[in-house]
Amino acid sequence: MTLFDDRRHLIPFRSQLLPHIFTDMLVVGSGVAGLRSAIEAAHHGDVIVLAKESLDLSNSSWAQGGIAAAIAEDDSAQAHAEDTIVAGAGLCEPRAVRALVEEGPAEIEQLISWGMRVDRDASGSPSLGLEGGHAHARIIHSDGDASGRELMRTLLARVRATQGIRLFDHCFAVDLLTTSCGRVAGVISFSQRFGLQIIWARATILAAGGAGQVYRETSNPRVATGDAIAMAWRAGAWVRDLEFMQFHPTSLYVAGAPRHLVSEAVRGEGAVIVDRHGARIMAGRHPQEDLAPRDIVTRAIVEHLSHSAAPCAYLDARHMGSRGFLARFPSLAKMLEGFGIDAGRDLIPIHPAAHYTIGGVRTDIEGRTSIAGLYACGEVASNGVHGANRLASNSLLEGLVFGRRSVTAALKDSLSDPVPMHLESRVQTVVAGELDLGDVRSSLRSSMWRNVGIVRHGAKLADCLDMFAFWGRYALGSVFDTAQGWETQNLLTVGHLMTRAAYERRESRGAHQRVDCPGEDPSGPCHLDWRIGVAAFERTPVLGHGAAR
Repeated sequence: MTLFDDRRHLIPFRSQLLPHIFTDMLVVGSGVAGLRSAIEAAHHGDVIVLAKESLDLSNSSWAQGGIAAAIAEDDSAQAHAEDTIVAGAGLCEPRAVRALVEEGPAEIEQLISWGMRVDRDASGSPSLGLEGGHAHARIIHSDGDASGRELMRTLLARVRATQGIRLFDHCFAVDLLTTSCGRVAGVISFSQRFGLQIIWARATILAAGGAGQVYRETSNPRVATGDAIAMAWRAGAWVRDLEFMQFHPTSLYVAGAPRHLVSEAVRGEGAVIVDRHGARIMAGRHPQEDLAPRDIVTRAIVEHLSHSAAPCAYLDARHMGSRGFLARFPSLAKMLEGFGIDAGRDLIPIHPAAHYTIGGVRTDIEGRTSIAGLYACGEVASNGVHGANRLASNSLLEGLVFGRRSVTAALKDSLSDPVPMHLESRVQTVVAGELDLGDVRSSLRSSMWRNVGIVRHGAKLADCLDMFAFWGRYALGSVFDTAQGWETQNLLTVGHLMTRAAYERRESRGAHQRVDCPGEDPSGPCHLDWRIGVAAFERTPVLGHGAAR
């Protein structure tokens, strides 16, 4: 048993000294899933939305790709489901996929009615793009490559126009509050303006995104530190399939610069991945070549870089010309211009980067976690939609559909009034030297990239677990009073969970690749579920495996 296995709460506190706030529903996170939840919840009571930093800083707002939905005449929900299940490599839950693809088009209509601008063709119909893993053109975009930004603008405008929603920006959710019977009753939070405060809620919805910042190379914003997953784990919720991290094959590679995403839509417009000599890397590797599922493209690039000792691969979009690229991808063109790259004339240097946390807090298809009063949606949740490898552009749609569904589930349940109670913080501290949090985070992220990255090996995973045990003795046994300290503890917790899950999954499936276990488990696909205080993973079969019934 380690600190990772029995740690319950992050900070000591005296509840009587803290301000108390009450609400019907509390939403932790301000991305697409969180805002869609808040809009739905406001029809039924008071809502508070917590944003760790500014309201518009999230993976959702950074999304260049669009929203996948079967709205074309030659497309269908069944075809969208089939593509999703193929990409998911045996771990998709058909009922969850069916909910996504069947309810998704109505969410798109709702967004447009709320004022979201979408790119349109000459006839005035939404212009639909093609991305990797999709058999049909079904990707809806806004302003070429700014779909996430326009989606978030629309949702934020709707939230601000809706009575009963309070937005708390720069407010860090430190930990979940649980009753003596194990029910979640809200959170303890830290506001930059007001300090520590207790927020009591009849229902708490986790929508705080993923954990891309656990890796050195990531396309995620700085806020993606796995806070909600770590909070849910400490509270005793089941987590699922955390070994599955999707690595995007094409992030901009410029030494010393952050890894900016280069949208898959660029390949949808005909760009190809090449080496420094101009030879195509994906030629002959897959029937869809450069538009193959992301795990296949990513591994092909990694394999090429390993054999060639080159620092990066390249994306060739020169067939579009400078004006054509600027017209189709204005935001991306502007970003590249800042690095002196003209995509109409130059090859774009690229390298894979951690992009999307596929696993997360285990939920049913309505967003219920294993703890009463706690719900989860969006990237933080593992509801069975993405399986072992997310299909491109399904994530924004998932946030919309399951953000709404989580509220519906909460309203169906018997919700207790948020009554103040005696609070106890179970923090076991150790005497340790002063920690250099920056150094711990840097070491953690580098170790995760080397050992729990795109291609993994059991021996390296075991070594990484030993490192987590060492870090945990110091960082998890220390008490912090800053967001940086709590974030570091969350990164350590989630990194440990991901590494342990990767070690336990002794097969290669979807986004998870083990060179010492190159094939799939002959016993068939299963989820890996785990919760605090339980020594071993629970292996859960996939319901209705193999069909989108």
